[in-house]
Order: sequence, then C-alpha cells, then structure tokens
Amino acid sequence: MFKGSGVAIVTPFKNDQINFEKLEELLEWHIEEGTDAIIICGTTGEASTMSLEEQKQAIKFTVEKVNNRIPVVAGTGSNNTKTSIELSKYSEEVGADSLLIVTPFYNKTTQQGLIEHYTAIADSVNIPIIIYNVPGRTGLNILPSTIAELSKHPNIRGVKEASGDIAQVAEIARLCPKDFYLYSGNDDMIVPLLSLGGIGVISVVANILPKDTHNMVQYFLDGDIETSRELQLKMKPLIDALFIEVNPIPVREAMNILGMDVGSCRLPLVSMGEANRNKLIEEMAAYGMNVGGK
Repeated sequence: MFKGSGVAIVTPFKNDQINFEKLEELLEWHIEEGTDAIIICGTTGEASTMSLEEQKQAIKFTVEKVNNRIPVVAGTGSNNTKTSIELSKYSEEVGADSLLIVTPFYNKTTQQGLIEHYTAIADSVNIPIIIYNVPGRTGLNILPSTIAELSKHPNIRGVKEASGDIAQVAEIARLCPKDFYLYSGNDDMIVPLLSLGGIGVISVVANILPKDTHNMVQYFLDGDIETSRELQLKMKPLIDALFIEVNPIPVREAMNILGMDVGSCRLPLVSMGEANRNKLIEEMAAYGMNVGGK
C-alpha cells in the first residue's frame, strides 16, 4: 500500500508489441519525478486488449525494474473470477506489492456476487487488494455497504473510487475502518477525496505531470491545504482535456506530443480527432508544458 500519487501508467507499444525499453525509461522517470507507486496493467495501461501472457510479462518486468524502490500495484481484475485469481497469484509470486482489482464488467453481478468474487480472490493471495470501482466503464457500482463488508477481509485494504460521486466517497469513509485506504480514481477530485480521509490518487494525469500530482497530494497530507487546492484548480482544465475522449486516448496522445514515443492505442481505441487534439495541445501549452511544434 502507498500514500501519495500512484501513476496508472500507459503501456508503451511498438509494432503492436509492448515496448519494454520504453517502459523501463518511463519507470525510471517516474521514480526520479517523485511518483509514489506504479500501477501496471490498469485501464490506462490498456490491459483489456492485452493477452494474459502480455499482462504477466508487463507485471514481472515492472516489478524487476522498479526493484522495491517504490510499490508496484498490479492490475489483475477480470470479469472472470478464475482468470483474476490466476493473474493475482502470479503477480504475488513475481513480487507485486499489492493488487488493483476492478469490479466485473459486461456480465456484471449482484452486490452479493461482488462480495463472493472479491472474497474468492482475496482468499487466494497474501498481499493487499485495492478494489477498483469505476461504474462508468463497468456498468456496475459497488455500494458503500458492500465495500464496508469487504473491508472486513484482512487482504482487502482499500478502494480506488472513480464513481465521481463525492457523497458515495463520504459514505465509504463513514462505514469503513480508519485503516482502510481511500484513493481517488478521478484526477479532478483528488483534493475533495483527501478532505474525506483519502490518502492518495491512482492517476492518469501523473503520466505527464508526475511531480505536480505527487506534490498536490503531499501538500495536503502535510497540512498545506491551500497550496494543494491551488494545484488542483490549476490542473483542472488540463485534466478535463485528458478526458475529452475516452481514456487513455488523450493521455497517450499527450505523451507522444511531449516526445515520449509511447505508440498508438490498440483497437478498438483509435487516435484523437483533430479538433480535440488541438484542444488538448492548447491546454497543455496553457499549463506551461513544452508542446513544441505539435
């Protein structure tokens, strides 16, 4: 588990294969810039279009290259409980520090099904699990009462809350133990979630602004609420631009604009439309980023 800014890192591709050389470069950059944790194979990493073998390779590679310098959180969620257990056990074996497990998508389930799904996974490993609630992508909201019930399991230690509903976050904070970790899953709601007892963010914008995202959380945790708030508000127009099309299309485009050369998204995701790309460049420039001739 970690406090601060965890980057939901983009998986760099080249010739439709994982570009491990570029991934290592990104990992080193994030560590230098103060990122507090690496989340590999999440939504932003396009795990949904990676094979199980590719996911295993990316997780193992990341654990080895980070080499215990900061925590590595492996995205091991699936709508198939058995697949999630397999990937979770593998991630533990290769040294991941914790797991990020999204609620089942497409087939969805009931709240009781969620309890049984997460319990089955948690029973299969001995490292902490962060529940990932993102109903906008999965079509399924995990209720605060369900999270409270799951928080009783010793291996279920936190939640990445990306519902966008601050009242729901407050209810989770009210119902769950004080040592249950709350992470923001929305970059535009980092400070509001921290104000309710959160300890960090699993971030998209940290792919291009790792230091500022780390600082936003650290200022808050250190008691400098005003500076943290100022950073949140300064970053908001850029965050909005990073979600003008479905994530991770814009953030991958932004990284390429900055010369990071992370390749294209995999289908069914496609390149940004020109009008939205120009809006993204405009907001990057307004923030003070060097967009060059892009």
